Amino acid sequence: MSIYRSAAGRRALERCYDTAVDRLEVDVDERIVETRYGPTHVLLAGPESAQPIFVFHGGNATNPMTLAWYTALADEYRLVAPDTVGHPGKSAETRLDPGGAEYGKWVVDVMDAFDVESAPMIGTSYGAGIIVRTAAFSPNRIDSAALVVPAGFGTGPVRSLLRIGVQSVLYRYLPREWVLDRVVAALVTDADSNDLSRATIAASLRYVELERKLPDSTAAELEDFTAPVALYLGEEDPFFPPEAIAPRARERIRSLSRLETLPGERHIFSTDGQADVTARIREFLEECKRP
Repeated sequence: MSIYRSAAGRRALERCYDTAVDRLEVDVDERIVETRYGPTHVLLAGPESAQPIFVFHGGNATNPMTLAWYTALADEYRLVAPDTVGHPGKSAETRLDPGGAEYGKWVVDVMDAFDVESAPMIGTSYGAGIIVRTAAFSPNRIDSAALVVPAGFGTGPVRSLLRIGVQSVLYRYLPREWVLDRVVAALVTDADSNDLSRATIAASLRYVELERKLPDSTAAELEDFTAPVALYLGEEDPFFPPEAIAPRARERIRSLSRLETLPGERHIFSTDGQADVTARIREFLEECKRP
């Protein structure tokens, strides 16, 4: 069954995807690799001979929209960014169980397709949850992990999620700009200047059968995971607020070496916030290289 509500909806998300690729500030290659859950489309940026970093995007959104946050790293690293199966993009529409081992198996398949035994990883939102599930399934495949506004550790207060959820459902059935304004303002730090995020959110809410279940974790599942981890939170993120996520992450990840909150940022960072978190991740990666 398709994740899109109509063929027109699929085309709308494809337009958002292609626009995001066109706006990337680096050249990208595209490749299809086979996994046990179907074909996976991958964007690649940076020198082919450089250290690979696997980059996982946010849920119910497009891969290049999130990849744009980290393209500054392509001067030094080979960014390997797969379109998550079962989410908008160009991979198979197979929906995986976010609470089990399936995402870990999918990540292992993608890494094997590139002959990479282990590598650093960056995950944003749902993509961070995918890394957490990989850490539970095959911890030795992760050299280090930068988790940004991360799923994988539960959510914030129900009242905040309910307010956004009601507005999102309303927009699906009453696609008026004033309704979309409220959703975007809650999620996007620089809502007035981020037209691509706005268009992608609008298309996803209207045309995608949204994945509503998030990856999660327990301390017992992550007991064998010892790679260095950095956590970056948005001070005003309604989904994963620092006061809720930070203590859970400390409890579940013994190897958490950095936990930083970016002031004023919501779930989708501003341009300055994206540059800031990328610079912090670069420092973290350099730190992980030292003996």
